[in-house]
Amino acid sequence: MLDQIVRAVLWLHIAAGFIGFFVAPVALVTRKGGGTHRKWGKVYFWAMTVSVLSSLIVAAYRPNVFLLLIGIFSFYLAFTGYRVLRRKHPEQGQTATGLDWAVAGFTLAVSMFMIAKGSVDFDTLTQQLNPVLIIFGLLGVSASGNDLYKFVRPSRDKNSWYFDHMSGMVASYIAAVSAFSVVNFTFLPLLARWLWPTAIGAPLLAFWIMRYKIKFNREKKSAPVPEYELAGEQI
Repeated sequence: MLDQIVRAVLWLHIAAGFIGFFVAPVALVTRKGGGTHRKWGKVYFWAMTVSVLSSLIVAAYRPNVFLLLIGIFSFYLAFTGYRVLRRKHPEQGQTATGLDWAVAGFTLAVSMFMIAKGSVDFDTLTQQLNPVLIIFGLLGVSASGNDLYKFVRPSRDKNSWYFDHMSGMVASYIAAVSAFSVVNFTFLPLLARWLWPTAIGAPLLAFWIMRYKIKFNREKKSAPVPEYELAGEQI
């Protein structure tokens, strides 16, 4: 009976991941702040939430510590990218809640554990220190640590939330592509399957952020980017 439940959860994970994988590009290419962007962005977030949480259940049942840690890291990227929309105006009291602090602190601890584990554990295939855990652990420390810092000292840049939102959501999609690559691109070496999406996506994300920073800086007036209508949304 338990095996059947886990199998059903696995299929839920696959279905949600499939939805998130294909709707994310729609949110990425549509006008930011528009109705289409918001709608498909929400679909992507909740699809990724279901996909990651279901993968954690499967990884805990098997058990698979490696996938459990990667799943926590992946979920945080989507979580922080979505939650930052509620902290756009810290000067108006839109600050981090207990939920934000708890999730960021937990992710920071998990990320540090990933680095430690990757530094002492050997990959069974390559017989080398596990670079995937180390790299994703470093990224997790950077993301969660940066969020914790901003909880205490919010940025004075009115558009800071925009870049944080962009970084979190795009990075979570990179993680989703990585998972898809590991499962399906078996013609590649295992390490390449894990890391090629990050190697390609991270520079593109950095370029995208730099492009928008230049665009905003060129504006004569420091007007914030279009608002997201979030009334009634809860997480």
